[in-house]
Order: sequence, then structure tokens, then C-alpha cells
Amino acid sequence: MSEITPEIVASHGLSEDEYSRVLEIMGREPNLTELGIFSVMWSEHCSYKSSKKWLKTLPTEAPWVICGPGENAGIIDIGDNHAIIFKMESHNHPSFIEPYQGATTGVGGIMRDVFTMGARPIANLNALRFGRPDHPKTKHLVSGVVAGIAGYGNCMGVPTVGGECEFHTSYDGNILVNAMTIGLADTDNIFYSAAAGIGNPVVYVGSKTGRDGIHGATMASTEFSEDSDAKRPTVQVGDPFTEKLLLEACLELMATDAIVAIQDMGAAGLTSSSFEMASKGGVGIDMDLDAVPQREENMTAYEMMLSESQERMLMVLKPGREDEARAIFEKWELDFSIIGTLTDTRHMVLRHKGEIVADLPIDPLAESSPEYDRPWVETPKQQAITDTDAPDDLMAALKKLVGCPDLASKRWIWEQYDHMVMADTVARPGGDAAIVRIHGTDKAIATASDCSPRYCFADPYEGGKQAVAEAWRNITAVGAKPMAITDNMNFGNPERPEIMGQFVGCVKGIGEACVALDFPVVSGNVSLYNETNGEGILPTPTIGGVGLMADVHKRASVAFGAEGQDIILIGETLGHLGQSLYLREIEGREEGAPPPVNLALERLNGDFVRSLIETGGITTAHDVSGGGLAVALAEMAMASNMGATIDVPESAPALHSWLFGEDQARYIIATSDADTVLTKAAAAGVNAKKIGRTGGKQLTVGGQATISVEDLAASHNDWLPDFMSKP
Repeated sequence: MSEITPEIVASHGLSEDEYSRVLEIMGREPNLTELGIFSVMWSEHCSYKSSKKWLKTLPTEAPWVICGPGENAGIIDIGDNHAIIFKMESHNHPSFIEPYQGATTGVGGIMRDVFTMGARPIANLNALRFGRPDHPKTKHLVSGVVAGIAGYGNCMGVPTVGGECEFHTSYDGNILVNAMTIGLADTDNIFYSAAAGIGNPVVYVGSKTGRDGIHGATMASTEFSEDSDAKRPTVQVGDPFTEKLLLEACLELMATDAIVAIQDMGAAGLTSSSFEMASKGGVGIDMDLDAVPQREENMTAYEMMLSESQERMLMVLKPGREDEARAIFEKWELDFSIIGTLTDTRHMVLRHKGEIVADLPIDPLAESSPEYDRPWVETPKQQAITDTDAPDDLMAALKKLVGCPDLASKRWIWEQYDHMVMADTVARPGGDAAIVRIHGTDKAIATASDCSPRYCFADPYEGGKQAVAEAWRNITAVGAKPMAITDNMNFGNPERPEIMGQFVGCVKGIGEACVALDFPVVSGNVSLYNETNGEGILPTPTIGGVGLMADVHKRASVAFGAEGQDIILIGETLGHLGQSLYLREIEGREEGAPPPVNLALERLNGDFVRSLIETGGITTAHDVSGGGLAVALAEMAMASNMGATIDVPESAPALHSWLFGEDQARYIIATSDADTVLTKAAAAGVNAKKIGRTGGKQLTVGGQATISVEDLAASHNDWLPDFMSKP
């Protein structure tokens, strides 16, 4: 048996203080298998040791929340015995090392989190961040990640309906792949992970265990260095065809009452699933590793417990139901093995080849993982930007913006996804929010993912607020009522006080926005150490929002509906250009304070726009975000192949700042009854101005600056296909 040296402890990612706690808990020196289990359970990826102090401050409750953070995914009640179960998770490090398999297994893992609770997945989203386009690895990474997402989701028969994709040099050495799944379940048939019933069988189902993914959780809890390619063995390998069988088998068994508890084997595999189930249930487990289905010879206890092989589940069954469950899984050609029994010892006892190879107290290990109050410093405030230059040609600037990497059409990506499978996708990718009908009803959910990392870098607090507010606006703009969010907190090394300050600031902003907008956090994921050689990513707290549409026929879209309609701007425009895409793409400057977020105005303006949509008053609406008013108008024009003539209000600031400023809490709507809308706005205390009319094939501003919709569309649509097709 290997001697546990300080070098071995360090190689497992445990600090000296953490190892001292291990000795205190065990009352002896652990063996290598036990050390490995502590290592993955106490990794940043599994234990949230640097973040949980702050995550506890987030609002997680509302009358419609059935289950908040702490389970595999969050659950909200949407009425009629329907529950929506959803979560977002990261697979950043694996996707950088091996983009196809990293993205594939990220999608597979998040789908298992959802269907392990009894939900059939009905929609996937993904939020992607890549390095600068001219970086030598970027094209390879984009190609592999997109193919991996498409390959898994398409094979599973789950539509990928939305997301985002941006590029920035801070992601050159550490891309972000955030995957989100939304599932539909009956509220009276939801499954949880707390094990119960002393003597009940513990059952392993799904694929066999191999050596792929060992120490994947530990790898995801450290920053990259020059040897990142050497970490390829820690990337899991996915098989969507097996997962499809696993999904159907699990849902078939869930239609019976045989399951006591069920848990996906995700990060840290058999270790995390077994310890979490036992800890939540206050029980112990006696496990026979010889019974674990294995696809490789001579696997050790250490390898079996730490493997992150995909498409596996752990469940506790009611006694006497084993044969019934076995028949279902064997029908679907999946492994089924009874590998243990629940005990009253509150210990995890592992047996292998007739010997006890590990004996660990469950609660101290699962519940006593470190919780750090990391030192943090507040991000210094940046000065407001006042010295911007008007471009020589406003429309040339607009054309460049709509064709820049962040704003260019991502059709090349989403056309590789099957976004219409299951036949319930009502609004496909490309709008403010995707809309998916609840099968057989007129209800639908609207969903979007959002984050503006440049805002979060300049002012984490305002950036955190804005990420939530934009997700809320995107859902509102299609006519849905925002219900809840999942978050994916992507940051650098939390041991650096300035990075921890970014995290704290963003959490504070997110929390305040969620309270103000009645938009609670029901699930999420934290991904730290997103750095390479000490260079961190921009802080990227991705927000995945879900809203409810009572009648899918009353919805709005981005496209102008008809010629001759009045265009109304909701919200005040001050021309805020700090941290704007105009400043970055046209003037080459990444600086200044981001736009402030007035949450009371967000609520007021959003509720007003939604009320217009719900009552049938408008069918065209679009929120104003990156690129400002001009880009929002261009997107509406391109979506409808219809132009517009825009009149600049006398009260407007400098024309370029009025057009490209990124002031928040704004929407553009189009209507044939402007007088009624303006009267209602005045009564509600909402700032609303008529700024133009739809029609023609040109976008004209102030009677002078003109560009054809066709020219805008060419710039918008061509960038990504051209980028990906160049050798």
C-alpha cells in the first residue's frame, strides 16, 4: 500500500490544513483510495469551498419554487400539475483540452441532472465564450465544441433552442462552455436524492465504468499551465445513444413506485453520488466494488470510485423491487447491478476482492468540507466616459457593429443543432428568448441566457445586476412572465483577492436584481480557476432564465410586423457609452464605467411591455442591449427584411451616443395604435417616445444617414461562416 507523502497529498489538491482536517476526521492516516475520495469531494468543483459563503446570500424562494439549490436541479411550479426542472453547468476545462468530448459530456451531464429528478428534457441552451478570432486555437475550439453540443443533443432528440456566443482575448487560454437543460415533470412525481430505508438495495445502472475522467473534478478546480494537454485523460467520453436508452429506462421505472432515491453520477462519479445520497438521508452504505460493471480489466478501488465515466446513475430501490427494475434496464440493454446496501452506520464501507479497502465517516466528509472566507478587495470604480468621437459615417459604424464577432449572426452554430425536434419549439434561436410549448397545451416556457462580461469586469456589482436584468428583459420581450434563474459563475483564481472581489461583487448584484425582479435562483454552478499562467478570464456570471407564457398565441417577436407601424422607444436614453461595444469595436477602447442598472425602472418598463403583449396590444418587441438602439433597430429590420425611418428626438444626446449608448431598461416596440400605447405609458409613469415608422428597404436615421437592410444583413450573416471557412 502506498505511503501517503506530502507530495501525494499536494498532487491531490489538498492543502496542509485540509489534510490536517482529514487526519482529524479519520483519526488515522487515510489510504490512497480514501485520500482520493477526500480529494474529489473537497475539490472546488464539488464542495464550493470558496463560494458557498456568498452563494448562501442569494434569494432562492418564491411561492412557485418547489425546490431551490441543493438538489440535482431547481424546480418551479407552472400550474396544471406541471413542473419545470432546470439547471446550467460548466464544462470549461475539459472543453479546452478536448473540445468535442468536453462539450459532449457537458451536455450529457446536465441532461442527467434534469432527468434524474423525473423530468423529460424539452430544451437545451448553451452559453459559449471563445478567445480572439485570430488566436491559432479559436477556430479548432469553436468547431469541436459546436459539433460536440450538436452531436449529443441531436442524438438525444432534445432541441437546442438558444444561448449565446462571444469572443474575447481573455478566453484565449480558457474557453467557457456552459450547458443548460430544461425538463418537464409532473409535480406529483418528482424524484430526490436522499437515500432512505436501512437494508434497501443500492443499485448501479447505465454504462460500465472505465478509466476516463479520473480526477476530472480536481482538474476542473485548478488553473491551466503549459501542460494542459497532458490532462486529456481526465476528460470524459460521452455516448449519447446510451444516454437516450438511460433516459427512457429511468422514466419507465419512475412511472412505478420502486425508486426511493436517485442520483446522477457526474463530477467525482460514484464517490459524489454515493456520499451525497447517504449524507442527505443520514444513512451509511456498504458497497461491494466487485459488483460495479467495469469495461476495463484490473481496475482498482481508487479508479472505480474516482472515474467519471458517463451515462451512469445510482439509485436506492424499495426492497423486493429489484427484479422489476432489472427487467426494465435489461430491456433497454443497460447494465444493472446491486452494488450495496444502506446501513445505519453513517459510514461508507468499500469492499474489493474480499477486503475492506476504505471506511469513511459520511457526514464529516460530505458536510465538513472546507468553507473559506477568502480575502477580497472591491474592484476599483472606472470613470464615466465623456470623450467619445462621432464616426465619420454612422451607418458604416452600424454595419461594422452588426458584423462584429459578438453581434454577428450565430446561425452557423444553431443550424447544426436540431432546434425543432419534438415539434414544440415555437420561437427558434435568434430572437430575444426561445419559446417551447408545453406539449398538448397552449402554455409555453420562454428561456434565454445572458451575461455582459465587459460590464462585470469594470463593475462587478452593476454587471451582476445587468446580467439578471437582461435575462429578465429577454423573457419579458416575448411576452412571458420571468419565473426563476439558474446561474453559472465563471471566474478566475479565487485565491487572488481581486478575483474574489469580482465574484463577491457579482453575487451581490445578482442577489439584489433577483429580489427586485421576483426572479429567484433555483440552481447553478460555480466554475473557478479559469486562468492560464495567471491570466484570468473576464468575470462571466452567466444567467439562464425561464419564464412562463400562459397563452403561446399571445407572443411578440423581434421582426417588424407590417409597414407603416409606429416605432416606440420605451425607457430613457442618456447615451451611456462606457464599456459599450461601440467604444470597443469602433474606437478600440475597453474602458469606462458600465451603464447603471435601475431595477425599479427595469420592473416598471418590463411589466408595462409585457402587459401590452398579454392583452394583444403589440406583437413586435425587442429589448435594447449590446450595441444600443441602432443595433436593436437593425436586428428588427433584418429579422423582417423591412426598413424603418427614425426621427431623432430634440431631447436626444449626441447622435452617436443616442444610437449606440447601452442605457438599460429599454425596449423597442412597433404598433398600429401608437396613441393608445402612449396614453397607457403616461398613465403608468413609463417613459415612451415615438421615434419613427416601419417601411421600405432602408434604415434611415434623422433624414440623412441611410443604409439598406440588405447591406446590414450581409455584414451580420457573413462573418461567422467566413471565419469558419477560411483555412
